[in-house]
Amino acid sequence: MIIAIMTLTFVNLVAVSGILEGLIVGGNRANESLYTGGVFVRDLPEEDFIVNTQQILKTLEVTPGVESISPRYLSSSVIEANSILRRNFEDPADTVPTTLAGISPDDEEFTTGFSSSLIEGEMLSPGESGYIIVGSTLLRKYSNFDDLFEPLEDVFIGDVIKVSVSNQNLAELTGADGSIDQDSINTRSVQEFIVKGIIDSKVGEVSGRVFITEADFRRLTARTSLNADEIAVRVTDGVDHQSVKAALVDAGFDRYAKIQTAQEAIPKFLSDIQSAFALVGIIIGSIGIVVASITIFIVIYINAITRRKYIGILKAIGIHRPAIIFAYVLQAMIYAVVGTAIGLVLIYLLLIPAVQANPIDFPFADGVLVAPFKGTAIRIAVLFGVTALAGLIPAWLIVRQNTLNSILGR
Repeated sequence: MIIAIMTLTFVNLVAVSGILEGLIVGGNRANESLYTGGVFVRDLPEEDFIVNTQQILKTLEVTPGVESISPRYLSSSVIEANSILRRNFEDPADTVPTTLAGISPDDEEFTTGFSSSLIEGEMLSPGESGYIIVGSTLLRKYSNFDDLFEPLEDVFIGDVIKVSVSNQNLAELTGADGSIDQDSINTRSVQEFIVKGIIDSKVGEVSGRVFITEADFRRLTARTSLNADEIAVRVTDGVDHQSVKAALVDAGFDRYAKIQTAQEAIPKFLSDIQSAFALVGIIIGSIGIVVASITIFIVIYINAITRRKYIGILKAIGIHRPAIIFAYVLQAMIYAVVGTAIGLVLIYLLLIPAVQANPIDFPFADGVLVAPFKGTAIRIAVLFGVTALAGLIPAWLIVRQNTLNSILGR
């Protein structure tokens, strides 16, 4: 029973904080895999696009460790569904504001595995025109954010939707109630697209956008500049992301764009949440340690009380007190060592592989179990220290009693 308590205490100490941290780590991994790549290049706050994009792309192509590159071209837009079925044009249109992304299908596939997130339909093809992929967040049948905005109703593969792009900022088109000012939309930048696929991802920048080919994007937006808005860079496994970033910075491209590793591209609030979850895990684990230490204390104390007569005899024949105390501390430590050993087997040979193969399905991320050896070693040291103290105190209380009284049971 005691070993089982120690095992569960250790698993609780490691797994709870590991799952809480793993929730954010899983989200960060998805963000890197499906959106930013190992290195992410974006436009500077004061610029509308990445200046000198073509030179950046040429440098990336010859940079060691770069596996693939996907430039993206972005524009604020409004998409409208069911326009053919809209009989009364005085009724509000079925519209939603979003970001329109022009991509090279092959580059995006090689860099982020774009098609792996498709839940309906097919991927865009490089040579075709007039097709669009819609993020699931924008559709009512998939969206978890319909309390924040009105998603599109009844959009299926093969349906036609209108995409409107205006020279105005999207914030200027959106009213306080989230509705779109139709009169402000430049109708010369409207085009109909056939829905070819629906993409679902827990990365908001993916599931909250619509995607068309780069050629269609240029026709719709009348954009002739070759400067992109984002560049996702996939880095070869084992290559340090910082080395790729350093190559761009050394070439002076940080003057034209914001260059970040995948870790740096994580929003600060997510890093703060990760730290907060780690603290919560420590608090919960600490409660488990207190419970385990109290259990050890009670067991050792009762054990020593029932053997008080024998302890008195040992003292009478010359056994030193420290030796007797050490025996009880050693007993407590055996419980801790065996319980921890079983816990390590459960965590590293069972739980971590199981969760890695079947991530925990949280609403905004696929959670994993994070248990670095350094952190686990610290937790083991804390557990051993508390256990040793829990065995020391009751043994010391019994051994310090008068020898004759202990033998006679007084």
